[in-house]
Amino acid sequence: MQNALQNKVSFLSLIKYTFPTVVMMVFFSLYTIIDGMFISSFVGANALSATNIVFPVISILIGIGIMFATGGSAIVAKYMGEGKDTEAKESFSLITLSTLVCGGIVAIIALFFIKDIIYALGTTDLLYQYGHNYLFTMLVFTPFILLKVYFDYFLVTAGAPKLGLISSISGGIVNIVLDYIFIVSFNLGVTGAALATCIGYVLPSIIAIIYFTKKTNTLYFVKPKFNFNVIKDSCINGSSEMVTQLSSAVTTFLYNVTMLKFLGEDGIAAITIILYIQFLLNAAYLGFTSGASPRISFNYGSQNKEQVQKLIKYSYIIIFIFSISSFVIARGLSEALIATFTAKGTSLFDITLNGFIIFSIGFLVSGLNIFTCGMFTAFSNGKVSALLSLLRTFILFTLGIVVLPFLFHINGVWLVVPFAEFSTLIFSIVFLYKYRNQYMYDNLFSNKEALDIL
Repeated sequence: MQNALQNKVSFLSLIKYTFPTVVMMVFFSLYTIIDGMFISSFVGANALSATNIVFPVISILIGIGIMFATGGSAIVAKYMGEGKDTEAKESFSLITLSTLVCGGIVAIIALFFIKDIIYALGTTDLLYQYGHNYLFTMLVFTPFILLKVYFDYFLVTAGAPKLGLISSISGGIVNIVLDYIFIVSFNLGVTGAALATCIGYVLPSIIAIIYFTKKTNTLYFVKPKFNFNVIKDSCINGSSEMVTQLSSAVTTFLYNVTMLKFLGEDGIAAITIILYIQFLLNAAYLGFTSGASPRISFNYGSQNKEQVQKLIKYSYIIIFIFSISSFVIARGLSEALIATFTAKGTSLFDITLNGFIIFSIGFLVSGLNIFTCGMFTAFSNGKVSALLSLLRTFILFTLGIVVLPFLFHINGVWLVVPFAEFSTLIFSIVFLYKYRNQYMYDNLFSNKEALDIL
């Protein structure tokens, strides 16, 4: 069976190839967002705030899945590009097992210390029980959380992004239906929201497991051959994505503490809503990057310079279009987006709207930074990718949240993410220029056909 990664690249073919993963990531973001909408509408703002307080733990689990998926898929796709199919299958099977073991250990530790963790994350007594119920349920379903995220990436590597799309949509529909049944009909509150999300993860996980057990497919499970270097390189290469998730956990905590100081529980609810919307609008960037990365790795592995240049060139054009579109959508539909979580005319709505207008400036460049990180991961340069992620999601964010609120009060809090994104863009440009020859994209726009994207 010919791998779809071998197909010639054109602007339209790249859009067609990555479209399933874009939609898939949007649906993945909706798993959490729909929970937030139901919780806010039928349980209350305090429950919504509580889920945000404990979400850093879930971010770490997701980070483990993404780390092994992105780092591992780059290795597997490179093996495939080099014609080393046996090594590709053995590495894939080993990385899958390593993902489950690593994530399982973290989940067990979190369950054992769950009360201490929730209070350490900044909960109040008013919010504790909501947070406990939500986090406990999510931790029980850890294997499926890991596998859902992990298989989303490897289905693309296996040349089956449409299957990932279908399974994710199916899981998303299940999540929506069960949110209504568990929260509205059965009155299970945040526990019902978590159950709905987790069962939504179970369905696509099972579909992917069935796919990867069939030996007629390009990539399938075999008896894993232990190779510490494969595990190590997967972690190092995917470290940027893990850094992003770990940083997200820390920055969410910093956001919650800062908002609690300025605006109390309403402040936490406001930033929760904004982060939900950010998650949704950034999903297109993440989905495109996860779809394009295996093709970059494959063609880099086969040293096909022409294809690599086309992939990078077209990708940045598409990401730029996404960026402008996300900003326009964010500004044009800001009231409608916020109104899905809280009613117009309320104090929470006004706080969130004021913050979102400022916060949304970051959408102009966040996609460029996200793709650049993913591109360096695809080239197996985990160090640069991790550094860019660390700058974007932690170092510059932390600097901003320490300095900007001091200078601009509450508006400074909303400026933190735009500050971090625009500052990171400078570093992204520097690294793009530095590695242009090593990764074969040095002549992206130097010839007359450079903008002939069709």
